[in-house]
Amino acid sequence: MAHWLLKTEPDCYAWDDLARDKGTPWDGVSNALALKHLRTMRKGDLALIYHTGDERAAVGIAEVVSAPYPDPKEGDDRLVVVDLKPRKKLPRPVTLAAIKADPAFEGWDLLRIGRLSVLPVPEAMWARIEELAAAREIRNPKDDEIRKRLE
Repeated sequence: MAHWLLKTEPDCYAWDDLARDKGTPWDGVSNALALKHLRTMRKGDLALIYHTGDERAAVGIAEVVSAPYPDPKEGDDRLVVVDLKPRKKLPRPVTLAAIKADPAFEGWDLLRIGRLSVLPVPEAMWARIEELAAAREIRNPKDDEIRKRLE
């Protein structure tokens, strides 16, 4: 099983939308490298849902429930989607500020290629994000602000 991070603008489609819908095709990806990652996904893989914009935080975990297939809305076989279903909301968001401050994430594509919307999450980094999400102490005041918005 592989782990991924999928970025979304919460004003367009947020974690709560995925939870309400109980699943969705993950579409709208057009960057060549992001599409390459999307084509690599397999049924059973897990994905962090990451809110961009003002939040900039990982907020939930989804499961990939289909193999990649051509986006039916686009009519271009190069543009693919995968189907997702929500697994769980993180106990607390893990902000980009917290990730940048943690040496465990050094060299990760999230920090190196900020505009990339689909990227792999190495196993150790996935485990560290789960640790940070479960931590009782909030280290960054912005984390508390984001958590309130998500509740």
